[in-house]
Amino acid sequence: MIMAAAPRHLVFTANSDTPYMGAALNLKQAGPMVIELPPGPYLGVINDHHFRYVKDLGIPGEDAGNGGKHLIVPPDYQGAVPSGYYAAQSSSNIVLLAARAMPIGGDMQGALDAQRRIKVYPLSQATNPPAFAFVDKTDQAIDITPLRWEDNLQYWEKLAKVLQEEPPLEEFRPMYGVLAALGIEQGKPFAPDLRMRAILEQAARTGRDQMLVAGFASSRPDRIVWRDRKWEWAALRYENGDFETPTGIDVEARDRWFAQAVVVSPKMFLRTAGAGSLYWLGLRDKDGAYLDGGKSYKLSVPQPVPQKLFWSVTVYDSGTRSQIQTDQDKAALRSLVELRNASTSGATELYFGPNAPAGNEGQWIKTNPGKGWFAYFRLYGPEGPAFDGSWRPGDFEEVIGTVGGR
Repeated sequence: MIMAAAPRHLVFTANSDTPYMGAALNLKQAGPMVIELPPGPYLGVINDHHFRYVKDLGIPGEDAGNGGKHLIVPPDYQGAVPSGYYAAQSSSNIVLLAARAMPIGGDMQGALDAQRRIKVYPLSQATNPPAFAFVDKTDQAIDITPLRWEDNLQYWEKLAKVLQEEPPLEEFRPMYGVLAALGIEQGKPFAPDLRMRAILEQAARTGRDQMLVAGFASSRPDRIVWRDRKWEWAALRYENGDFETPTGIDVEARDRWFAQAVVVSPKMFLRTAGAGSLYWLGLRDKDGAYLDGGKSYKLSVPQPVPQKLFWSVTVYDSGTRSQIQTDQDKAALRSLVELRNASTSGATELYFGPNAPAGNEGQWIKTNPGKGWFAYFRLYGPEGPAFDGSWRPGDFEEVIGTVGGR
């Protein structure tokens, strides 16, 4: 599947900055799989069925944007790895491939076309690779989130299915024991009685709510980017792609990330100049109140923004954690598109609220009264001032007494 993401697509914190390509690959059925990238500005990652990091592709990967053949082998693979491949072994049979193509000069169609040049095929067919058919979902409304089942019995049904499909992992052994006590065990049917169904329904709701607290109501001091601003780090950990610490796993950091996003990679979380991208999370206004879809706000972005490629601000619905849906059908303000003619000195003023600000309609995202929202500020190719504090955006400030104000 490929798509230029838009508000019609329900995907946790997807952005409209770069088109997406995604595929679920079944290594048990197909055996080792090849992902062949041509030279170009690709950003890709492989995660296993447990959303654990496997490897990077493209610019952040071993091919460094020069193109190459990446090979993913299944967990039980014992064969030799042929030469000429960047290889990695998955611990699960099903893996998720996600790749983006950078829109050079804001050319979204060119980036979509670049996605079509990616090849995916079984290693067994490497001498004569079959054509890979891409389905373009750009113009179709889709929902690829767990919203339908994350807070009810279906969560446990999905989990039971994954456990049946995948080999057990040593690090999960304690949790397998807990799940067995709930009737979820490899090789056995999951058939809870009425009492257990009620318990599991409540547990799913409570677990989902706790993840939302980690994501959007955390009290951890390390979430704050700058002490004089309300911006937070989207990801609490940056040392690796699996939220590991020297002595354990930072479960709250992991919950925070997967409450608002999908897929992980060490290169996504780096907090150093030269990192591929940088994500800041905006939840509150300058006074600390959650952002309200019935109010109007202004965000001041000092220029120039310290990035080598481009930057953007994207608005998300707090309920769906996906791009906000309004009759404006727009959720992002991007330096390569909506803001391409903005001044590169002084400050760029961005607006958010239910009504358009007179004279600044092109720098405005519409919000929904009665609903909360949050934003991601993204920098692609972030430079030093974004990390050392010498550059920082303003906070969201409520606008009162003007068009769109209260």
